[in-house]
This record gives sequence, C-alpha cells and structure tokens, in this order.
Amino acid sequence: MSVRRLAPDHIQPASFAFDAANENWIAQQIAKYPEGRQASAVIPLLWKAQEQHHGWLPRAAIEEVARKLGMAPMRVMEVATFYTMFNLQPVGEHFVQLCGTTPCALRGAEALKKVCQDVIGPQSTVTADGKLSWLEVECLGACCNAPMAQINFDYYEDLTPENFRQLLDDLRHGRPVKPGPQNSRTGSEPEGGGETLKDQALYDGSVIGAGDWQKRVTNQRKAAAEAAAAKAAAEAEAKAMAAKVDATPAAASKPATETAAAGRPKPSAPSQPTSAAQDTPAAEGQPKTPRSRAKTAKSGDKPAE
Repeated sequence: MSVRRLAPDHIQPASFAFDAANENWIAQQIAKYPEGRQASAVIPLLWKAQEQHHGWLPRAAIEEVARKLGMAPMRVMEVATFYTMFNLQPVGEHFVQLCGTTPCALRGAEALKKVCQDVIGPQSTVTADGKLSWLEVECLGACCNAPMAQINFDYYEDLTPENFRQLLDDLRHGRPVKPGPQNSRTGSEPEGGGETLKDQALYDGSVIGAGDWQKRVTNQRKAAAEAAAAKAAAEAEAKAMAAKVDATPAAASKPATETAAAGRPKPSAPSQPTSAAQDTPAAEGQPKTPRSRAKTAKSGDKPAE
C-alpha cells in the first residue's frame, strides 16, 4: 500500500463549490439519513466531488464536503486518504489502473508497465495533452483474464504489449475501443471457446410455454398428490395388518396336546412318597419298586437274584 498524500499546493485550486445539479443531488442523499447522522453520506459526496472535479479530489473539495455534513475536515480527510477509489492527485481523461498482483504479474504485467512508462511516463503523472495517466494497483478481481487494467470504469483484459499500446493510442485519439477481452476470448471462458455443454438441444427453448402450461402443471401436481395419497394408504393398511397379527395369542394357533405337553407336570399326591422317579414324566411308564425292596436297599442288603 503506497502512502496517499494530497497533491502539492501549487496545483491545488483556491476554492471548490458543487454545481446546481449536484447541490440538488446532495440534498437528496443527506435526506436519506436521520437528523444527526448526515456523516453517513460522506462517501457518496466525496465521489460526486471527484466526478465533478475531473476525476480527483482537491483539498478544497474535501473541506466543502466536511462543511456540508457538519464534520471536522480531518474526519473527511481520513476517509479520502483511506479508500483508493478517491484520487488525491490529478488524473488524465483516461485513467489507467494497471493490476500488478501475482496472477497478472505471472501473465506479463511487467511488460505492460514498460508500455505505460514509454507511452505515458512515470506513475501519477498526466500526459501533456491531459489524455492519459496511470497507476499500478492491487488485484482488480479479473485473474482468469490476466493481465488486465481498469481504464476509468471499464475493464480491458487479456492484454499484451502490442494490443495494450494500440489501446492507449486509440484512447488518446478518440477512436472507439472494445472493453473486455482483447483477444478472441468471450467473457471468461477458455481461449478458443468452451469444451462443455455444446449440445444445442440443451438450449432449445421452444418447449417453454408450449400449450396450456398452467393446466399441465396443475395435472402434474394432482398426479403427484394422488400418488402420495395412495402410498400413504398402502403404508397405513400394512401397519394395520401387522398390528392385528401381533395382537393374536400365540397359543391359539397351536394344537391342544402341544399346549398341554408344554406345561410343567403337577407335583405328586401328598400320600405318595416323594421320589424323583415318580415326579418326572419319564418314570411314569416304569413299574414301581415294592416298598419292601426299597427298605432292603436302604438297609444295605443286596437284592435276591
């Protein structure tokens, strides 16, 4: 960022006043803000003063803006020296702002600086005829079309030393020029033309608005609503069937014998001796051991063979 200073005193005008048209415009701008907030209009007023004074801001214009807005002159000076959109030095009728940031530098901006020095002279100076001046600036946001320059309000892109020199000569002599890319490129597309979306059917707009489009859209929406309703009804029916199946008892679908067999056997009657053989279902089909044999077995005697 370069140091921004006001122009030398010997080129500063003694006074500055807005013309009648700009006075009316200024009144409209200030009216946009509530009482006591007129300072919010400082940037528009500085821009209008620069526009009226041949593209640059003298000290007298800055002081006039401060008076209009009830601001201290130093506060307006702070704004004017901060924003690079405000020119504090005289500029030519065609003010060339040449981008020197990395993308443009890689694409040949240094050679364009040499052209400016040869055709115009050092930075921040105006040619003798008042037509041209130039300044190196930071990125202007057209990197894909580098190198480029902004001249007044237009961008000139894809510059080479040859076409840039011709461009400056055309501007100086009032010949028509073409903003934008200075080669065969269209906009920011690749050089030689785009390589995608080349099927012409993609750009056939003949079907747009064909027939009764309102009726067609209405029918499409109706069909979509009916399909959604049918889907919702099918899902609800499926949920109802699933709930009905879950509510049916499990035993109802099984044979009675299977249900009975699955139950736990009842305990033996109190009059019978407690025995594992008698309590289990497997022992029911075996002959019972006589009580005397059981007593003999308990006394330790061997049974008779």
